[in-house]
Amino acid sequence: MLGDVFGDRVDLEPSSGPATFVQGIFRREPIEVDGDDGAPVLILSPTLQVTRDQTVRLERGCEVLPSVAPGERFRVVNGQPTRSPASDAFVIYELELVE
Repeated sequence: MLGDVFGDRVDLEPSSGPATFVQGIFRREPIEVDGDDGAPVLILSPTLQVTRDQTVRLERGCEVLPSVAPGERFRVVNGQPTRSPASDAFVIYELELVE
């Protein structure tokens, strides 16, 4: 629900398969997340947060084109689910800028 309300369109170009899109929250600023042990971890690279039900479209190496960053292209480095057990919980993807 939060992603639908606050997220923006993010176009995806997977390494295989057709281009598609998700609704997500793109951030350039560092964010703090809970690590596997519950301790805070600071992610310094750009991130994309999407609801768990949309993760089937995202994979490592997938190229991401956020509508809020026109002309810029990012690549998925890895993804980490949040610790929330809710069905609409987020997965946070760490991104790198494609030059």
